[in-house]
Amino acid sequence: MSDPSTNRRPSGSPRRTLVTGGAGFIGSHLVERLVARGDGVTVVDNLSTGCRDNLRAVEDRVELIEASVSDGLPALGGDRGFDEVYHLAAAVGVELVLADPIGSIRTNIRETDAVLEFSRAGGNIPTLIASSSEVYGKPGASVFSEDDDLLLGPTTVTRWSYAHTKAIDEHLALAYHRQHGLGAVVCRFFNTVGPRQVGHYGMVVPRFVGAALENRPLRVFGDGSQSRCFCDGRDVASVLPDLLGNAACHGRVFNVGSDHPTPIGELAELVIETLGSDSGVELVPYDDAYPSGFEDLRHRKPDLARIREAVGFEPVYSLEQTIRDLGEQIRSGTRKEGAA
Repeated sequence: MSDPSTNRRPSGSPRRTLVTGGAGFIGSHLVERLVARGDGVTVVDNLSTGCRDNLRAVEDRVELIEASVSDGLPALGGDRGFDEVYHLAAAVGVELVLADPIGSIRTNIRETDAVLEFSRAGGNIPTLIASSSEVYGKPGASVFSEDDDLLLGPTTVTRWSYAHTKAIDEHLALAYHRQHGLGAVVCRFFNTVGPRQVGHYGMVVPRFVGAALENRPLRVFGDGSQSRCFCDGRDVASVLPDLLGNAACHGRVFNVGSDHPTPIGELAELVIETLGSDSGVELVPYDDAYPSGFEDLRHRKPDLARIREAVGFEPVYSLEQTIRDLGEQIRSGTRKEGAA
């Protein structure tokens, strides 16, 4: 199969790439990689959770449109000739979803549909859709594989609204691939962490790091035995162009993350040790941390066989390095990336 981008870009001209949510945590690392390979990059971001400062290192080489996706795409017109689209804009974080479920649902479904239609109308531009491990719902197995059945909780429990929206996003992307031949790739992110991530919306690692730097207790919800597999955002950003640039990956779903689980209680101790903090650990019952009826998952681990076979993905940042770099960023009072 030929690369569709060659039909739009004259020989020798720079690749044109659109990134929604490109001023965000993962998006800004992706933008830096795309700029480094020579792309002309346009970012659409309403800066609700992203930050201009995240793009400071490449700001003179990136066009930033401050708008929601549905408002920003019409402003681009049809003459940009984009070669690739990465859709990372979304409502993210447990606390944000619980606080504003209507806004989160609308953002995640409407904006994804707008991006896919933009790509189709632009000549079937290869498009990567960022999804989430949340779509797996309640674990029916110890390891989550891309073709597993999804087991979502009831609609009366607000937290599951996010999983439903991301599942709809995936259905839309795969439907555009089947019906219109759009080169869509779906990536399910598993607990991505690192420099530029903020803890305002329930993100556990920046929340722990911020507390440790101030020698405050690290508040661990539940008994701390629940585990997650944490992957640095720079590792995640590095593999996305490989997936979208490989035609054999189009029309497929990929887990993206680490497969090394860490119990949350152990994570808290690791943060304290890595940063040399005098903090202690405080266990907080779920009933005191979240609204009544909140459901948490005990464990979440991805099967990475598919992405390893497709593009040879292996994370390179250790969790300790991620913690150190995030700590350095917070200490400096900026969102700049720490030393690698």
